[in-house]
Amino acid sequence: MRNLLKTATIFLFLITLTAGTTAPAKDNNKAKALLDKVVSKAKSYKNIVIDFKYSIYNAKEKINQDSNGNVAMEGNKYVLNFMGITKIYDGKKIYTIVPEDEEVTVTNNDESDKNAITPNKIFTFFKKGFKYSMDIKQTIPGKTIQYVKLTPSSVTDTRKEILIGIDTKTNHIYNLIETGKNGTKTTLTVSTFKFNQALAKNHFTFVKSKYPNYYINKAD
Repeated sequence: MRNLLKTATIFLFLITLTAGTTAPAKDNNKAKALLDKVVSKAKSYKNIVIDFKYSIYNAKEKINQDSNGNVAMEGNKYVLNFMGITKIYDGKKIYTIVPEDEEVTVTNNDESDKNAITPNKIFTFFKKGFKYSMDIKQTIPGKTIQYVKLTPSSVTDTRKEILIGIDTKTNHIYNLIETGKNGTKTTLTVSTFKFNQALAKNHFTFVKSKYPNYYINKAD
């Protein structure tokens, strides 16, 4: 779950020989400018509600799995539903609700985990610790997707590279694709993107009375 919104794949970017040493700088500036538009657009909304598909693939390990989920975000708060588990972050605590076990685990948000791309970081995680470059532009029905490649600056990062697919018309993130150094490829694709929804006042609050028979495990 901690790695839910982590992603990457291979970029194809052509640099002409006549561009000389200025091409990487120009490429970096274009990529950064596009990412800045994504951040600015996301911050302009009161809240965001997304349905998504999550895929993980590793040929060597014979892993090929698809799952669906949804997430609502407002500021740094979020409610995530994925693989039968609900996570609520109220800005201070994370409540992980597992109906199968009738258990709720309460933890503090770990800001020190820089590699964890949690829902409230999906529009900002790329601002530090990466080198940027523009990649291919892809046309799908009704959308033109421009990819930006992120390469981790740290050699100890377990991620090889990350692709961010951006809808050029809306400046919304369409998908995130990560390739790990171990060959694992994870992809998150947005199915529906809604914003400024009429959410309940307690939407991002854990209401204990809704889980009367659940064991509350305070891990921190």
